[in-house]
Amino acid sequence: MSAVPALALAGWLLAGLPLLLLGWFRPLPAALLGGGLAVVLCVFGVRRLPEAFESTAWRTAGVVGVALASGVFNLLLHGEQLIVRRDPSTYAQYAVWLAGHGSLPIPRGDLGGPDPALRFDSMGFYGVGDAIVPQFMPGPPMIHAIGHWLGGVSGMLLVPPVLGALAVLVFGGTVARLAGSRWAPLASLVFAVSLPILYTSRTTFSEIPSLILVFGGLNLLADARLRLRAGGTPWTAAPAGLAFGLALLVRVDGLRDVLPVLAFAGVLIALHRLPRAFPEGRLGVPLLAGFATGAAWGLVGGYVLARPYLAYLSGSLKPLYAICVAVLLLTVAGTALAPWIARRAGGRTRLPRWSPDAAAVLVVLVMTALAVRPWVQTVRRPALTPEDRLTASFIKATQTANHLPVDPNRLYYESSLHWVFWYVGVPVVVLATLAAAVLVRRMGRGREFGWLLPLAVIGWTTVTTLVRPGITADHPWASRRLVPIVIPGLVLLAVWGLGWLLGRIPERFRRPGRRSRLLAAAGAALLLVPAAITSIGTAFTPVNRGEAAAVAGLCAAIPRDASVLIVERVTGDRFTQVVRGECGVPTARVVYPRGRDVPAPADVKRLVDAVRRTGRRPVLLAAQASQLLPYGPARQVLKLRSRQDERSLVDAPDGTWSLSIDVWMAVL
Repeated sequence: MSAVPALALAGWLLAGLPLLLLGWFRPLPAALLGGGLAVVLCVFGVRRLPEAFESTAWRTAGVVGVALASGVFNLLLHGEQLIVRRDPSTYAQYAVWLAGHGSLPIPRGDLGGPDPALRFDSMGFYGVGDAIVPQFMPGPPMIHAIGHWLGGVSGMLLVPPVLGALAVLVFGGTVARLAGSRWAPLASLVFAVSLPILYTSRTTFSEIPSLILVFGGLNLLADARLRLRAGGTPWTAAPAGLAFGLALLVRVDGLRDVLPVLAFAGVLIALHRLPRAFPEGRLGVPLLAGFATGAAWGLVGGYVLARPYLAYLSGSLKPLYAICVAVLLLTVAGTALAPWIARRAGGRTRLPRWSPDAAAVLVVLVMTALAVRPWVQTVRRPALTPEDRLTASFIKATQTANHLPVDPNRLYYESSLHWVFWYVGVPVVVLATLAAAVLVRRMGRGREFGWLLPLAVIGWTTVTTLVRPGITADHPWASRRLVPIVIPGLVLLAVWGLGWLLGRIPERFRRPGRRSRLLAAAGAALLLVPAAITSIGTAFTPVNRGEAAAVAGLCAAIPRDASVLIVERVTGDRFTQVVRGECGVPTARVVYPRGRDVPAPADVKRLVDAVRRTGRRPVLLAAQASQLLPYGPARQVLKLRSRQDERSLVDAPDGTWSLSIDVWMAVL
């Protein structure tokens, strides 16, 4: 059960991208090809799996029960982020377009011909030539489109809770494989109740699908090792590599998350080429082949369908590309030279006896440095680019709202480990650090090889994410950075560390019976209670409710033969793609002079005349009736009063803020 979600997503994405590139991403071909590939991968990925993990019915039932409870809870309290204000609504509108049209880019539509006063781009959607390109990688919208095909917008909004439940199941399987099945129910529960997991399981984020692919890949690789020992083919490692590689099609940051997989595959190949071959080295080539295929899908999807987005991120992507090339070159060189090095060493190569202890101390020092960072550093970034100035303006407004000193260039990245303290508690971080130190020490002594890749992925991504989160630091928004690897990785290590610690207690204190159960219960509470306390402030409050009905009402009010001109800045940012995608009518916003939120009346009147010449009806939208009065009578077509995420900068979020959105319409 914990392997199937990643296999199914991998099959769907593997088939979906070529269909989208060809403009054939429609329900029937996607179901036949994507569903067929998903079934093939699932059958290949789970057949003939030897019985190798200790398991009991109640442990399996515990993980499944937590997953089901998580799914039901988040289904009941799911969000409805459709009006474009931040990333989830961009993903939602991207999915709406794919579900309805099956192709990219998005055409501009006819509003009477080109005019310098027309703008077709909007928040989350770039204007490129005569078309519009969505901002993000195409993987998540291809997944969310399934819900739209099955149940319209309402069905699409229910996909994230289902993915969240599958993520709990996948993570429980990882814990069972690496820490023991006795810890899987507890780890699944701690994971499921943490606020970032609840937050990203309720609306259309990319982090949960990425988590399923990465941790599902770890599960599949562990299973491939078991099959190989039982005499199976090493090519069962290929689906694991495919899942890892396809993480790039879901999130551009996925390239960083799975970079250790490339090095690990090289290590396996090098070990297989040694004079005294390491048996598991046979997994290296299949793992690398699957990884290369998935990564190629991600790179093609990004550069063909999301090139403006990658150009926008070029400042951070170029160093990442350089690191990838360096890792690739080192991997190739190490693989090629491994036999020669082994012959020259003659089997005499040994690490210094002190190196395992030094590696363990280094783990503790790194986490300690991240913990004390707020007292020795304040991270700031000068606002040199338009994007930086926009971020600085947002930070300034958020600081004012939170009654904090105004410092618009501050990024708050120095507090990143403290964000983890908020969401899973200090005990989880301490136990995870202890576990990582012990495991690194053991690996330095030639043990725990099965932990090599999981610990590399968790350690590399945790440190790089916490050093530079790369996100606006208001919470719970910024907590999404912790979802794909950091929180599940630390919880996994924490339960392993708890088990190791309990095993070190003298025998007389942990004999089977009441005392042993009390120790285990105390350890479980130590992990679970901090996460639950933080989450309870927001867990029972859905956000953005009413947006689906509000947008449906707006679309019903717009005539079917309309061409829509949006004549106010904020409404243009939020609704241009909503009206174009969900309402299905040509839409653009009118350029406004610098320093103003509304365009020049002469421009509007000229564009209205151009729309009339096409035979369509001009419709104007704005946030206030007064902004439409120069052109004709107006009526209100959208009045939303809801709740939105809090924007906390220095404390864990413990509530929600009000949300008010109004749209007025003039039909000319």
